[in-house]
Amino acid sequence: MVIEIDFNSDEAIYVQLMNQIIMGIATSRLQEGDPLPSVRQLADTVGINMHTVNKAYSLLRQEGFVTIDRRRGTIIAVDVDKIKALEEMKENLLVALAKGCCRNVSRSEVHDLIDEIYDEYEIDN
Repeated sequence: MVIEIDFNSDEAIYVQLMNQIIMGIATSRLQEGDPLPSVRQLADTVGINMHTVNKAYSLLRQEGFVTIDRRRGTIIAVDVDKIKALEEMKENLLVALAKGCCRNVSRSEVHDLIDEIYDEYEIDN
């Protein structure tokens, strides 16, 4: 998986890193059990501070996307807690949908957009 960091972005580097790993899982480029590069290796490859990578990995662990083992490193291990996932999605969607409503985005346009995104992830649930 190729990690691309936009150093000119207002989004924090650790957030960009987390989002790209989550997108990699969603698009099946990263599979359950796949190892991620070591903190040092990823920091050197991308050209960022090791503490930034460590923060991203720690947050991914807290959110249930990876496990961290001192011997094996960071491994993709998605915690399938659907209720928690739905609560987090609702939190994130509240503001996004409010912004859309303010800009006259219709319910059907939102549904079409969600269908388009789900099609990218090949989700059939």
